[in-house]
Parts: sequence; structure tokens; C-alpha cells
Amino acid sequence: MGADWTPERVAALIALWHEEHSTSEIGRRLGITKNAVIGKVHRIGLPKRRPSTVAEPEVAEVIKLDALRPGMCSWPIGNPGEEGFHFCGDDSLEGKPYCAKHCAIAYVKVSKDRGRTSAA
Repeated sequence: MGADWTPERVAALIALWHEEHSTSEIGRRLGITKNAVIGKVHRIGLPKRRPSTVAEPEVAEVIKLDALRPGMCSWPIGNPGEEGFHFCGDDSLEGKPYCAKHCAIAYVKVSKDRGRTSAA
């Protein structure tokens, strides 16, 4: 079953592509697979993107435990006790201890079909 490529969905794909989101991220946002994204990108002839040869590390403030405040994401990065261990520190979602990115990892949505198994 393929994706329903409405004009709005194609426009969203093009916008996300030009914002240089990964195919996985575009697929997640559109509710489709990354392979569906790749196929559509190829069919409509969007320009290829070359991966950067050197990934520049993002310079960010390192948030240690004593700097963590309410409203800051408390997602741990690294391993406690090791050099470089810190917390995300981005703005957390209301009522949650994590930012949107880390909430997406921490909280799994349970589907209605969970627990049902199909006979093979």
C-alpha cells in the first residue's frame, strides 16, 4: 500500500526536503516510510543532497546536574561517571521532564491492536 500523495503532502515533502531533514525524519513527519520519501523525491526530481564530508559538532552548552532547572530537559547524554556526561537542557514539554525530541523516544504510543497477533 503506497502513500496517498495529495498536493499538500507533496508540498510538505518539498519543504522538508529543502530544509534538509533526513528522509527518515520526513517520513516520520508525514506518517510514511523513508523509502516512500526516497521514491517520491526521485519521481518528482528533487535535487540530490550530498552528505557533508565533515560533520561539524554542534556547539552546545553542557548542562551538568547542578545547572539543571525546572523547565529544562533532563534527558541524560552519555554515561554517568564518564567524562562528558551531561543533560540535554532544552526546553521541556509542559508536564514532562523531557523536550519534544526526547519525549518521542521516551514515551511509546500504545496502539489499539497491541497484544493482538495475526495467525501466519
